Amino acid sequence: MLRRRGLPGWGATLLVTPILFDEFMVLLEHMIMADLVFIVLVSAAITLIVWRVTPATAAVGGLLLGLAGITRTVGLPLLLLTAAYLLVRRYTELRSLRRYGWRPLLALVVAGAVPLGAYATWTRVEKGKFGLTEADGTFLWSRTMSFADCSVIKPPERLAVLCPNMPVEQRPYPPYWLWESFSPLLKVPGTANRNQLAGEFGRKAILAQPGAYLGAVATDLTQLLRWERTAPDEKTPYKFPAAERPLNGSVKQIAESYENGPAATRVVEPVAGWLRAYQRFGYLPFPILMLGLLGTLAAALVRRRWDALLPGLAALALIVSPPFLAAYDVRYVIPAFPLVCLALGLTLGTRPSPQEDPSDARHRRRHAQAGDSRPAGAGDRPSPA
Repeated sequence: MLRRRGLPGWGATLLVTPILFDEFMVLLEHMIMADLVFIVLVSAAITLIVWRVTPATAAVGGLLLGLAGITRTVGLPLLLLTAAYLLVRRYTELRSLRRYGWRPLLALVVAGAVPLGAYATWTRVEKGKFGLTEADGTFLWSRTMSFADCSVIKPPERLAVLCPNMPVEQRPYPPYWLWESFSPLLKVPGTANRNQLAGEFGRKAILAQPGAYLGAVATDLTQLLRWERTAPDEKTPYKFPAAERPLNGSVKQIAESYENGPAATRVVEPVAGWLRAYQRFGYLPFPILMLGLLGTLAAALVRRRWDALLPGLAALALIVSPPFLAAYDVRYVIPAFPLVCLALGLTLGTRPSPQEDPSDARHRRRHAQAGDSRPAGAGDRPSPA
């Protein structure tokens, strides 16, 4: 796609390199997580809509974004962002959108609603509640554990059980409040009830302490300025290990059930050594990523490369939104990589996005054969005169 938009082959290849060879991409591809599926769905949807805007591409893109939304709920804003993009382009110079009218926008919204509605309906049948998740409230609550002060929040009695019981400076990072034994969340019975109460507490905490909430988010976002993603002595699952790690009790039971027998980890040399050596330098530092993204958005506005704004803004939303809703995590930044590369390439390209689809050429030829000198794609009815 970048070559079609005027980049030389070497330039397009260079921009794809961070996607292919970042050590985190290699790591996430081998984890039993939703990240890789989410990356594929979002990247395919945004690329397809930027490639050409038609009702068909918008419908497929909307379907993919809907599937991304049920894969990870952070993908839901991207459907709204893409709809806003089509709405804005509806009133710009993109001729194919003017000719198709509202059909691309309508196709996007309807197609995106299909998987979301189907999943929510299935949840209603299985769980008794129409929705996409039973964890959004608990994650928001864990976010507030960075600053929540119940003497300021003054929660009602039914929510007071969720108050943290340790000083702010001693509190661990938000995700730990979801799983660890010290969490007051575990005192609330029932997953659905726990999620509802936690969500209420989280919203009350944010409204009562908006400055502290924004401060916690800002502190998380400063981690994007770290050159090294994780410190050498930092305990993280995002590093290739040098030695075998025994599975703990609950995980071992699940693994053995999956394997239908003994389960264990293995470190296979010398390939494992190559990966450990590679991860020292085979990554895109986040300061460079953010500088490239913000510079791309600014350049796209100056050059009026509107097609670069959708992947650029989608990447920014994926990077910035997690600290507001849960917490910063290194792996939450990785899905933005393909979108940043795409936006940068579209901004640097020498050819603008196509102003019309192939059928416009046939439309022009028909008018020429009929002796009609009007511009193709004008779409006006012939004057009675």
